[in-house]
Amino acid sequence: MAQRSTRAVQARAPWRVLIVDDSRDDAELAEIALRDAGLAVACQRVHAAPTLQDALAAFEPQVVLSDVNIPGFSGAEALAIVRAHDPSLPFVFMTGSLYAPGSEPPPADALVMKDDMGMLPGLLRRLLGTTG
Repeated sequence: MAQRSTRAVQARAPWRVLIVDDSRDDAELAEIALRDAGLAVACQRVHAAPTLQDALAAFEPQVVLSDVNIPGFSGAEALAIVRAHDPSLPFVFMTGSLYAPGSEPPPADALVMKDDMGMLPGLLRRLLGTTG
């Protein structure tokens, strides 16, 4: 019986979303899009490699959302750090720019345009499961 209770609590626990973005406003918009869709989320924002590494260990995110262009730190670097930490951790690039062929960000689990954050909740549901 205790095992069932533990599972129920885990099912209701908020999804841990790590946002890698130099823009506090963009990170807040992503969080708002998720909450407005009724998702229970706990979000943490980082904007540099050392804080990303620390957050991966301490926050234990279930998904990482990352800007592609971060001053002094790139989305490609963020992806490499996340994949080295846990190759199966879902990683989603968020960008405000379109890319010419050959200049796209490296392959991730998904790419979301920042002006279309409305698709983010459905994407996370698919990546993490239907509860949240």
